[in-house]
Amino acid sequence: MGFFNTNKMIVKLAETNIKTKFGEFKESLFYNGQKESHALVMGNIEDEEDVLCRVHSSCIFAHHFNSIECDCREQMEISQQLIQKAGKGIVIWLEQEGKGNGHFALIKSIEHKKKGVPQAEAYEKVGFNKDARDFTVAAEILAFLKVKSVKMLTNNPNKVATLTKHGIIVTGIQKTEL
Repeated sequence: MGFFNTNKMIVKLAETNIKTKFGEFKESLFYNGQKESHALVMGNIEDEEDVLCRVHSSCIFAHHFNSIECDCREQMEISQQLIQKAGKGIVIWLEQEGKGNGHFALIKSIEHKKKGVPQAEAYEKVGFNKDARDFTVAAEILAFLKVKSVKMLTNNPNKVATLTKHGIIVTGIQKTEL
């Protein structure tokens, strides 16, 4: 089963229910021919409007190693709490470590970040893109799941711009800052 959008094909590989400390979500695993992406869905979101939506990129430091040098884990927790409170919503997890530059770029940039340089600029100082992420797959997943419109849980206007460019209606933004 696939959905054709923006000249790419995503395929839903599998799904299962997963219990989290923020309630039960349904995880759907998607594949676009290059990478796997995950959708964590709480409640019914098909044909729904103003669905809370977090598009989240992987972060080995925060999610695997419990690093306190970034707020990725906390942003994910805040998003899941807001979705739990609303009773429905979606988190789309994309494998885009290091703002799409990879973990090596993150490791190389740490010395600059520790000196107070913002993360995006630290990537540039060591020869990588400020932000190499692409959120197109998130738009494809939302279209596949037939979500009418979303309220984004984000601090990143590029996520909103990409979703809008690919036909997803964004009705609002709620920041996930601590």
